[in-house]
Amino acid sequence: MDVVQPASGRRVSPRHATLPVHHEGRSDRPGSAAVSGDRGVRGLDRILELQELDLAIDRLSARRQELEAGEDLRVARERVEGLEERVGETRLALDSVEQEQRRLETEVASLEAKIAAEQRRLYDGSVANPKELESIQHEVEALGRRKSHIEDDVLSQMERREELRDRLEPRQAEMTEARDRLTEIGGESVKELEDIGRALAERTAERAALVPAIDEELLELYEDLRAQKKGVGAAALEDGVCQGCHQKLSPLELERIKRSEGIRRCEYCRRILVLA
Repeated sequence: MDVVQPASGRRVSPRHATLPVHHEGRSDRPGSAAVSGDRGVRGLDRILELQELDLAIDRLSARRQELEAGEDLRVARERVEGLEERVGETRLALDSVEQEQRRLETEVASLEAKIAAEQRRLYDGSVANPKELESIQHEVEALGRRKSHIEDDVLSQMERREELRDRLEPRQAEMTEARDRLTEIGGESVKELEDIGRALAERTAERAALVPAIDEELLELYEDLRAQKKGVGAAALEDGVCQGCHQKLSPLELERIKRSEGIRRCEYCRRILVLA
């Protein structure tokens, strides 16, 4: 239905009828007194209530999308796979060190046996030739030096083995915990989705009940701003600071806003302002 403006008689659509909007500190309705409250626009005093409901609905919807996409499960599964890989690498390194330690210990035992055999020949009287005895002595000394170097290598391998064992134990515990968590998430996701569904239904019903109390043009402006401003179309003005962009308004602008009637908007982010 068209509306007739008294001044000109021209018909305009109610949807495009102009709401009083703060502009340069003057009321857009000549002859009306400036007020400091939120009179003049129906529902302006409840726009922040709508904003809180919409933010709650946005958060719940985003979380539902994450769960439905299996994001938590994906992250938990990737964590388990990463830990399994690290544990596997540590186990392989430990096996390699233990294998090398056993080889070196076998070599040490073999050298000890050779040294003992040569020392028996050196002292049992079976060899009388002085040159041969001197050669045996040199051989025993060389075997002893080689045995000493290998024993140093054995000690290094033992230290490396203990280091890897100390690293492996907490990694295995972490991997077990991650596997248990992965199992839990499967069941938890189903329950959380049910809780989110109930909460969304409640918030959506509250919103549907609130919307009729808000002027159509104000609601349209609010929705447009929400689309532009990351879901926040209205903000409180507290201590001269817009809670949407957190900018402090100038004293002159504050005075103009307080004395104006209708929709007030932040001079910086252009969000709808509601005086605290």
